Amino acid sequence: MSEVFEGYERQYCELSANLSRKCSSSGLLLDGAEEKMQKISEVKAGLDDADVLIRKMDLEARSLQPSVKAVLLAKLREYKADLNKLKREVKKISSGNQVSREELLESGMADGQAVSVDQRQRLAMSTERLNQSSDRIMESRRTMLETEEVGVSILQDLHHQRDSLLHSHKKLHGVDDAIDKSKKILTAMSRRMSRNKLIVGSVIAALVLAIILILYFKLSHH
Repeated sequence: MSEVFEGYERQYCELSANLSRKCSSSGLLLDGAEEKMQKISEVKAGLDDADVLIRKMDLEARSLQPSVKAVLLAKLREYKADLNKLKREVKKISSGNQVSREELLESGMADGQAVSVDQRQRLAMSTERLNQSSDRIMESRRTMLETEEVGVSILQDLHHQRDSLLHSHKKLHGVDDAIDKSKKILTAMSRRMSRNKLIVGSVIAALVLAIILILYFKLSHH
């Protein structure tokens, strides 16, 4: 159920009950009396306000889902019929074609009682719906707060995990630096070993050459 529609509905019910009472009381006054003309003027102004509320309820009902719209439009037809009845009554009183004061008093009291009971029932239903809506809002708020707490906890966990990942990244960066340094050291050692091998090879070659020369000179003298 639309909370907006219920707000318009509550305003209309209160306005309709007030207009019904004014209409009944103005019918008991003498034709042409200033008080009667003033009350009729107030009722007509109230009918204009009621028309505005009816149009607002109609627009709101038609903007809702089909299942909800059908229920609200059916209820709106009752309000329109009630408003048309009030308009006819005001027109009747304004034209001076009233029945006797006794009949007006009896019919006014009967209509006033019927309208009063009907309006009270509608107001009670509206109040109950508003209370239910308030309960739903409170429940939604509690759920939202719980969800917010869970979200904050998750964000804190993610923050801790982010710190851990950053710390691990720093460690990995340090390991990478150590590996690079080790590679440089191993490369230098490899170069040194190559130079040493070359030197040893040169020494061995020189010794072999010296031995060959010594043997040659010895053999040539014999």
